[in-house]
Amino acid sequence: MGEQEHSGILLTDEVRELVALMKDADIAEVLIERGDAKLHLKRATPPAPAAISVPVYSQPPIASGTAVVAAAPVVATPSASGEAAAAEEPQGIVVTAPMVGTFYGSPSPKDPPYVRVGDEVKPGDVLGIIEAMKIMNEIECEVHGRVAQILVQSAQPIEYGQPLMVIESL
Repeated sequence: MGEQEHSGILLTDEVRELVALMKDADIAEVLIERGDAKLHLKRATPPAPAAISVPVYSQPPIASGTAVVAAAPVVATPSASGEAAAAEEPQGIVVTAPMVGTFYGSPSPKDPPYVRVGDEVKPGDVLGIIEAMKIMNEIECEVHGRVAQILVQSAQPIEYGQPLMVIESL
């Protein structure tokens, strides 16, 4: 193996392992540079649903920052009336996960959570952290409001676009 590392090239077995790792860990893209050799692997992804690629806002759009903020899509059930369906839906702005990873509600297990239900938040406030590939990414609030619901627990694995919190606008 020592020769493989010093040769500056990637062997076929190494590329196969990377492809398998990308599939198992749901990684979309990898760029590796070893000496003069470069390898860029990118998985083909299915087209994103319209709700994710073109967010629907219940309020005027807000300049994009770290977090993705979009209104919850309306889901109509045939057996329920329009009023009943609206009552079940979270009221407010839904903060969704901008990436796949693990959500943490506090900086460490010993520290208090960044936000709790009922807390007033303003743009720039940290709502939580998403760990992705050992990198901690702060999720910042983009609106002024009050935390109405926290939909995930600390240390919970999350998916891209998964609702994390509901914030009532103030």
